[in-house]
Amino acid sequence: MMPMEDKTITRKDINISTDDMSLTRDENGLSLAWNGMLLRGDFTEMIPRIRPGKLESELIVKASGILKSKGNMTHSPLAIDATAGLGEDSLLLAAAGFRVKLYERDEVVFALLKDAVERALELPDNDEYALLKDAVSRMEIINEDSIAAMKSMAEEDEHPDVVFLDPMFPERRKSSLVGKKLQMLQQIEKPCDDEEELLAAAIALKPRRIIIKRPPKGPCLCGIKPTFSLGGKSVRIDCIAL
Repeated sequence: MMPMEDKTITRKDINISTDDMSLTRDENGLSLAWNGMLLRGDFTEMIPRIRPGKLESELIVKASGILKSKGNMTHSPLAIDATAGLGEDSLLLAAAGFRVKLYERDEVVFALLKDAVERALELPDNDEYALLKDAVSRMEIINEDSIAAMKSMAEEDEHPDVVFLDPMFPERRKSSLVGKKLQMLQQIEKPCDDEEELLAAAIALKPRRIIIKRPPKGPCLCGIKPTFSLGGKSVRIDCIAL
């Protein structure tokens, strides 16, 4: 493969919502620079979390129900990630065995996600990256509004097994890497302002389960009490079983 030439991508290429942000492509891939911080999708950082013995402890994987039903499934289970972001949550579902359709409406976030997926698929074919490449191969990324997409699927009587929703948390002041990543994402794409329509579209699809990512002490999405919740230090996973 020919080395990729450095290129700064400006607002003329992709609509960036903040003037002092810039997308730059170099030999390490596409990255977003803002306020002294750099954001780049990198699925290799997730490898420790998708290994056997670790993946089973992930809250999203537990909530999906795939660990209990995998042996009895007669089809390849499908998950819809309606709020894809940089795709890290979808990777966990894909590693667990789901085919995942990732919907991301923001062009900048989608560009970062697409670059991360492409770089992962181009990794060497060896034992170190085998699990990652297998999982990413089951991820389909779509630059589209998920509400419209889910409404269309419902009209066509398509029913995924799982719908995952992460409407993004309210802004928080943190100095950690995770906090900085969230802070940058929120500069591009604000927390969801149409949560009721998002949840209604997910319910209309009639999946087995709707998995919702929330702050540990945050309210339930749209005030709807989940069937059960799984608590962690930094997030809570609510599950609505239909």
